[in-house]
Amino acid sequence: MNPEDFPTPDADVETVEPETLKDRIDAGESVTLLDARMESDYDEWRIDGENVTSINVPYFEFLEDDIDEDVLAQIPDDREVTVLCAKGGASEFVAGTLADRGYDVNHLEDGMNGWARIYEAVEVTDYDGAGTLLQYQRPSSGCLGYLLYDDGEAAIVDPLRAFTDRYLADADDLGVDLQYALDTHIHADHISGVRALDDEGVEGVVPEAAVDRGVTYADELTTAADGDTFAVGDATIEAVYTPGHTTGMTSYLVGDSLLATGDGLFIESVARPDLEEGDDGAPDAARMLYESLQERVVSLPDDTLVGGAHFSDAAEPAADGTYTAPVGDLVEEMDALTMDEDDFVELVLADMPPRPANYEDIIATNLGQNAVDDDEAFTLELGPNNCAASQESLAGD
Repeated sequence: MNPEDFPTPDADVETVEPETLKDRIDAGESVTLLDARMESDYDEWRIDGENVTSINVPYFEFLEDDIDEDVLAQIPDDREVTVLCAKGGASEFVAGTLADRGYDVNHLEDGMNGWARIYEAVEVTDYDGAGTLLQYQRPSSGCLGYLLYDDGEAAIVDPLRAFTDRYLADADDLGVDLQYALDTHIHADHISGVRALDDEGVEGVVPEAAVDRGVTYADELTTAADGDTFAVGDATIEAVYTPGHTTGMTSYLVGDSLLATGDGLFIESVARPDLEEGDDGAPDAARMLYESLQERVVSLPDDTLVGGAHFSDAAEPAADGTYTAPVGDLVEEMDALTMDEDDFVELVLADMPPRPANYEDIIATNLGQNAVDDDEAFTLELGPNNCAASQESLAGD
């Protein structure tokens, strides 16, 4: 049933904006959610949190006039309940149905689609290179990006196409000229914003090592080889070739202070190695990843910050609210970074999570082999990222 097909509820139902819900969760408030999507969608991707109680009852359970008492028994009647669905239509109907029965309910505006449009910028206060560094955070998928600005210039690492206008607006608000948009690799979980920004006059940059995967637009953009540098005011961004997650994976050393590792290393895990060559190629890719981590990442000064392109529910933010951590801390906490090569490969291959939703179509789009409009691009990337080696954290216990 399409959202427009749901009858308008008789009861007035308050609408909650996604940003408001997130603020409540971040503040540690107890939140009860009734997710009216299908069970398979709920199991794949949902809103979680330490103080979040999440209940899944599909919308079709509420379509009959006489709702089963077992269904109603699952819904608390002693607290406020926020109903959500994919786009907001089903949740408004379900919330109205429950309000008619005396429940204290509201519903999430635009559902999980609205949740996926939340995008926050947090300053990396431990960054001590030239300029100012912001980390963009997308809580719905755990995507991270980085905006460096200094002396009237700026660069964005791992931009998302869905937020192209946001980057341009932020640069305008900061009074800086967005010079570069750099991708760390061919992403498998979201649509890159590099080409969209290049169309807006920003110099798009892709790793030179990724071109051979079949990038169709390489001649139109700048390619970054190992050791290439990009000036942003008095700051520099240096390309550091770190293959493993993909053969073209390239990290960026920002101001000699933070290594934007893409999907090579996260603060709670290491990359999965199977998204380019599949299961057959994963062992060789895992060995490549081991060498990159040992030779190009762990060898950096201990106080060099690591910032990946994603964070998971297992990740704990730093004191400044960013998902960054010093290399030295990660070596102490993450067993994978101190293992020998054979043990590392065995660990990484032992518990691979499901591949990201629509990853083949997303890769084809990011290679330029598949053309989609903005709405299709946004829909393709909905869901969890699943780019780490395991669903369980490889850091600490």
